[in-house]
Amino acid sequence: MSDLNPDQTRNVVREHYAKVSTKNVGCAPGCCGPMPTDQSLSLGYTEADLAAVPDGADLGLGCGNPNAIAALALGETVLDLGAGGGFDCFLAARAVGPTGKVIGVDMTPQMISKARAGYVTGGKTFGYDNVRIANGERGCSHAENMHTIRIWCKHFKRFKRGSR
Repeated sequence: MSDLNPDQTRNVVREHYAKVSTKNVGCAPGCCGPMPTDQSLSLGYTEADLAAVPDGADLGLGCGNPNAIAALALGETVLDLGAGGGFDCFLAARAVGPTGKVIGVDMTPQMISKARAGYVTGGKTFGYDNVRIANGERGCSHAENMHTIRIWCKHFKRFKRGSR
């Protein structure tokens, strides 16, 4: 058990993912090496997926492929908690189309900067006008008044209309 309080734990995580955003280091504190270069392919992402996102969005940090199992529909709203470099956000944007919305939330300023840079450089090229990247922690909501929402927290919690 850790002797850290929740704020200290968040700071440890925030500091580690700040390093991950700028260097090729392992995804968890204490990991001993860089992420495998084919990490995303091993999770079921395709070469087409990798080519459909801005450079730098895929950091190889995933523990699953929510796009493969979510069955997103046009017009839906997706809230990606722990969005990192925006990889899943950009892929979800294609699935929900121009009438849908994708909100990526991360608590690490460096990850937010990376995702926003990907949006700026790739937004026009890939058509990601429906993606927003927000600063926040899992305890706060950037989507309180939305009627239909899919929430991805890398543990794939999914809520449909009327559920909490």
